[in-house]
Amino acid sequence: MTDTPSDVSAVPENAERTDSGLASRVLEEGSGSDSPAAADTVTVHYSGWTTDGKMFDSSVKRGQPASFPLNRVIPGWTEGLQLMVVGETRRFWIPAELGYGENPGGGRPGGMLVFDVELLEIQKAPEPPKVPEDVAAIPDNAEVHESGLASRVITAGSGEANPKASDNVTVHYSGWTTDGQMFDSSVMRGQPATFPLNRVIPGWTEGVQLMVEGETRRFWIPAKLAYGEKPPAGAPAGMLVFDVELLKIGR
Repeated sequence: MTDTPSDVSAVPENAERTDSGLASRVLEEGSGSDSPAAADTVTVHYSGWTTDGKMFDSSVKRGQPASFPLNRVIPGWTEGLQLMVVGETRRFWIPAELGYGENPGGGRPGGMLVFDVELLEIQKAPEPPKVPEDVAAIPDNAEVHESGLASRVITAGSGEANPKASDNVTVHYSGWTTDGQMFDSSVMRGQPATFPLNRVIPGWTEGVQLMVEGETRRFWIPAKLAYGEKPPAGAPAGMLVFDVELLKIGR
């Protein structure tokens, strides 16, 4: 998988093309029956070349397979690996618009990229948390604080102490906008988040200090305590709703 492909310079006639412009062909059939979904985590071996035959990356040469959520990579990988089954090796010709573009920065390769990928393992993503039934507005049974933050306990905790703003906390959480769209979830990633409580949005800094270890609480965080009504690119706007489970307080 480290030898430069003979067809690296252009998509061959025997390659299969998708509507997006992605091209591929199977080099070795797999033994699996399931294909990964975009939210799944995959483990692969791969090598990548530019169309002049220069290798720019290879897990094979490093001697260590790579694992990553399939929706956290270039679009050509997200689409292409969903065509594969475990044990399969496939060659991809990924057009620039599904890779890093024609003139990327930061040392990334430009133009069409060619990858040989062996799919070793699929780790299925957990089922997404259910959208709260009261996501659209603060319910009557929520406690509203002076700042405008609202919350209610979903599951009582077993701890006694509350974290301070200067503490590190470890939590599982999911967040929605008021139209029920999930925008972030440590649950979906399968990995709790740890951070200093004074380094997050004000609604979190205030709200998590109300909790004890083992508690799960729902928060309705007004825009002024979150990212605002017109947040930076990629951040959710308006009131945000979070379900937070406090796993650990670190002093």
